[in-house]
Amino acid sequence: MKKRVALIYGGYSSEWEVSVKSGKNVFANIDPQRYDAYEVLLRPDGWRVLLSEGDAEIDRSDFSFLRKGERVRFDKAFIMIHGTPGENGLLQGYFELLGIPHTGCSAMTSTLAFDKFACKTYLKEAGILLAKDHFLRKGDGYSPQEIVDKLGLPLFVKPNQGGSSFGITKVKRVEDLDAAIELAFREDDSVLIEECITGRELTMGIYMEGAELRTLPATEIIPHNEYFDYEAKYMGASQEVCPADVPQEIYDKIAAATKRIYRRFGCHGLVRMDYILKGNDPYFLEINPIPGMTDTSLVPQQVRAAGIDMKDFISNIIDN
Repeated sequence: MKKRVALIYGGYSSEWEVSVKSGKNVFANIDPQRYDAYEVLLRPDGWRVLLSEGDAEIDRSDFSFLRKGERVRFDKAFIMIHGTPGENGLLQGYFELLGIPHTGCSAMTSTLAFDKFACKTYLKEAGILLAKDHFLRKGDGYSPQEIVDKLGLPLFVKPNQGGSSFGITKVKRVEDLDAAIELAFREDDSVLIEECITGRELTMGIYMEGAELRTLPATEIIPHNEYFDYEAKYMGASQEVCPADVPQEIYDKIAAATKRIYRRFGCHGLVRMDYILKGNDPYFLEINPIPGMTDTSLVPQQVRAAGIDMKDFISNIIDN
């Protein structure tokens, strides 16, 4: 009997439209011979299953729905929501309370990985290279000059929780820092300010295949803009080289760091790690616990470069 899988996308953050594109692409690559898959759209105005005969509301007490008078329940949830509530542990906690298996990391790991400052703090004793930073919560007092003295210029200001480059600013002058912090606070109640590490930007996907931990080919991102912003990520303003043209020694360093971080956090399923290569040393940027999966996203590129059939890859994520 085929597993009944809920492919869940949407969400409540600025990233919801990207999530829909990721979800649609994953849904198109779920093997219909192996799984009975349903698209589930989560938005603040409701949770809906998209059916040919019309949408059906999800009963949030048990994540089921009615179809032609019959109660339909799911064997597994495939979470494809970027941002809240799918990437920050909320939805994972919900499914764990209901006892419904889900793809990806646990609620605790997702929460920790999604919070950039908590994530870096957790890695400080793990032998991972990290940029210097300054953390702010809304309402905290700060001195722009003291931050610049600590981190130098240029520096990056970003929402502490969030992705897809929303609310991120590269600050080159101390007098521009206030506006950058204000912009980041529109996306989140906490802000991370980091020194600018100059170098090549590299990213690597990692996943479990049975009991085996496997890395995907690394991608080098060469943005046409100053950094990998929203336009570079989703509107073609970057060159993405996969596999990255780096010496094997550097590739091995990135793969080793990626595996070390995955194990330290107790990750499950598909995750992507981002780095800046300064000289021969990879500096960790962030974990993406639910990486983008549009047809042009980084992980699907890496899957193709590895010679893996996308349907087989998605089946592996569901089964593991």
